[in-house]
Amino acid sequence: MAVRIQREPFDAGAEIERLTRGRTDVGAAVSFTGLCRADGETGTISAMELEHFPGMAEEELLRIEAEAHARWPLLGSLIVHRHGRLVPGDPIVLVVTLSAHRQAAFEAANFLMDYLKTSAPFWKKEDNVHGGEWVAAKASDDGARDRWTTKSG
Repeated sequence: MAVRIQREPFDAGAEIERLTRGRTDVGAAVSFTGLCRADGETGTISAMELEHFPGMAEEELLRIEAEAHARWPLLGSLIVHRHGRLVPGDPIVLVVTLSAHRQAAFEAANFLMDYLKTSAPFWKKEDNVHGGEWVAAKASDDGARDRWTTKSG
């Protein structure tokens, strides 16, 4: 298990290679990379600012990552989340889950992303023609997260 919150960009391929190098027990590596896009929640955006509370955010991500490991037979995982100013095309988040079989890796990655999208302690402000606007989680994202409250993995 590993969590990193950083300002710098990451290389998803290099991160996956590092996690799987020399591993013969891993049958599935599932990854998701979220990118900053120009059509944001508040209209066309020129940039996005992501804020967090250092220490608290890492602790919370480690907690939800441990929950994923308790629900599914994972052999490893990684969450990398950026903060600071990002422009369209920049990578924002990387989630990687490793398992002997694909279903556990897919479900755990979905679980982690649903949590990150709605409940992780990050705040997002989008810069657009109207200035900067803070973005709230959408009801559809909350619904995706809530489906996991009745699943046991």
